[in-house]
Amino acid sequence: MEKINYQKELEKIISQFSQNQDGNKPSLLLHACCGPCSSYVIEYLSGIFDITIYYYNPNIHPENEYFRRLEELKKFLTVFPDALKNKVKLVVDDYNPEDFFAATNVRNEVELQKERERGERCRRCYRLRMSRSWDFACKNGFDWFTTTLSISPHKDSQMINEIGIALEKAENGGFAKTRFLVSDFKKKGGFLRSTQLSDEYGLWRQDYCGCVFSMQNNKIEENENR
Repeated sequence: MEKINYQKELEKIISQFSQNQDGNKPSLLLHACCGPCSSYVIEYLSGIFDITIYYYNPNIHPENEYFRRLEELKKFLTVFPDALKNKVKLVVDDYNPEDFFAATNVRNEVELQKERERGERCRRCYRLRMSRSWDFACKNGFDWFTTTLSISPHKDSQMINEIGIALEKAENGGFAKTRFLVSDFKKKGGFLRSTQLSDEYGLWRQDYCGCVFSMQNNKIEENENR
């Protein structure tokens, strides 16, 4: 199957907003995994959308890692001019790691524990976090929903966007008020820009995706590359 360029699709959607601008920005719920990954996305979209960031990441291990990433995100929102100027808001959901273990079923399907990124474990994790965020967006009347996940070069943007599109289609027979905003934020130098912003604002960057298995697999890869 031919891959879809979701960055181009995003640009088409954004161009429609600029043509039909009436002074009111559409609302966007942005699921965020951490401060560094949010940085470029906020810079890119905060002038177009009224952004509320939704921090729901029960996959992150250990607990102090979860809160460290959250604090980096909060720090960035208090110092980044675009976030302050456009009044980017933050909603923090509960941290319950059991959500992750139940959704991925890794305790029963132990083979998933050794998967590298982009596999079935990751797909289930993406769906968990995006589904919860989508539900919040719909219940609270947001115009659009998306996630920062596609900014990582380690993430499968096709998989991420397919999950989001499926969530929209499943809502009210495909007639959901909230729309899923397709994206591939790593494109057009997005990932590089996120690293530049992280350096500029002194953001701490983690070296693994988040779950205990990605942490373990990252250590294995480091040992293999020595």
